[in-house]
Amino acid sequence: MIHFDNSYARLPQGFFARIDPTPVSSPQLLALNEGLAERLGLDAGHLAGDGLGVLAGNAVPEGAEPIAQAYAGHQFGGFSPQLGDGRAVLLGEVIAPDGARFDLQLKGSGPTPFSRRGDGRAWMGPVLREYLVSEFMAAMGVPTTRALAAVSTGDLVFREQGGLPGAVLTRVAASHIRVGTFQYFAVRDDKTRLQHLTDHVIARHYPDCGDPLALLDAVVERQARTIADWMSLGFIHGVMNTDNMAISGETIDYGPCAFMDGYHPDTVFSSIDRQGRYAWAQQPQIAVWNLAQFATCLIPLMGDEETAVEAATKAVHRFAPLYQQAWLERFGAKLGIDGTAHQALVERLLTLMAVERADFTRVFDALTHGDARDEFMDRKGFDAWAAQWQALSPDRARMQRANPRRIPRNHRIEAAIASAVAGDMDPFRRLLDACTHPFDDRAEWADLAVAPTKTEAVHNTFCGT
Repeated sequence: MIHFDNSYARLPQGFFARIDPTPVSSPQLLALNEGLAERLGLDAGHLAGDGLGVLAGNAVPEGAEPIAQAYAGHQFGGFSPQLGDGRAVLLGEVIAPDGARFDLQLKGSGPTPFSRRGDGRAWMGPVLREYLVSEFMAAMGVPTTRALAAVSTGDLVFREQGGLPGAVLTRVAASHIRVGTFQYFAVRDDKTRLQHLTDHVIARHYPDCGDPLALLDAVVERQARTIADWMSLGFIHGVMNTDNMAISGETIDYGPCAFMDGYHPDTVFSSIDRQGRYAWAQQPQIAVWNLAQFATCLIPLMGDEETAVEAATKAVHRFAPLYQQAWLERFGAKLGIDGTAHQALVERLLTLMAVERADFTRVFDALTHGDARDEFMDRKGFDAWAAQWQALSPDRARMQRANPRRIPRNHRIEAAIASAVAGDMDPFRRLLDACTHPFDDRAEWADLAVAPTKTEAVHNTFCGT
């Protein structure tokens, strides 16, 4: 029994389309997140057995009200007035035992009225990638959507690579409301529904906020912390469109995401980001740009326009100092020092790393657990930096809590996907186990911490749509 209370489905007409997921031919469970199921108050044994049909989209559980949400969005800077859930269905909202509310969504569950001629399906690769990366992010304490289950469908999905095995991801989120959701009504000058949406978001996510300006302030603060988290892990989202920025502050839509191996601030992986709009170093600036679009949507609800524009602009400008402080805290923790007091030292290390494209994760891991000297060719330059750092008596225990021993590297993800497609889920399970225990020092996972060779390195990632 799933305890649903579908508040979004009670909003007025125009927020969504009612649509059931499209059944699949032969569902098989690939992965089930038993810990998350327990968090939600769900019976993992039931989900793996009689409940498999729900995870595949073949059955709609009692109390669910399946919908596809409407939203708009700026994609790579160009505005699309209507996007929406083209391959996802929100089954409903689950009330966990502690009273917390979560969306339960099927991703890859078939076409919806927003599919724009797409098939609404997902193939196994992107489903397993999102499962691995989102669960690693959760283990690292980064605000994120979660993966409850992955199910193969028994059907082929046709992409540029030909026929690929289909899959459905069951995604859990605080909500799936995006900046693009607000844009959908703002561009239509639908002030009534914009007010409904604002009231709903405040009640659901920011109950201490009394008005739209306070909401904007709160979202700016959450996004500043989340983006700082990304940066501290070398994470590159890949598609920071406004329809991929969650109002809750969670990381959402893992498409062509990746973690850097060799460090350089201009690193890009997404095959469709040909201009580097969403490169690692660009992510804070893009967050500001997206938040400015959110602020623009709220201005009609904020009274006198001139006063509202001034207040909203001030709120968005708060992102830079909030983000900078969060960034210094994250990197200070990674080095076991006061990042604010020693910003120049942090930046000098990153400069040394960028020159040689030293491995981002391995450098910080080596500083934490051993000698990072071997990660650099310029030993003299590193030694000079290290002498200054060591003089600050870095807090190793703090570093151990900030620096993962391993990350879900691109080449490991791709290898796990290839094995899964061939019918062997063991590499996926091993990588998932290792990446959801990122601080554990276990010899059997040592190979997963090794940087890829030149022939192993994966330089491009794909959306999977």
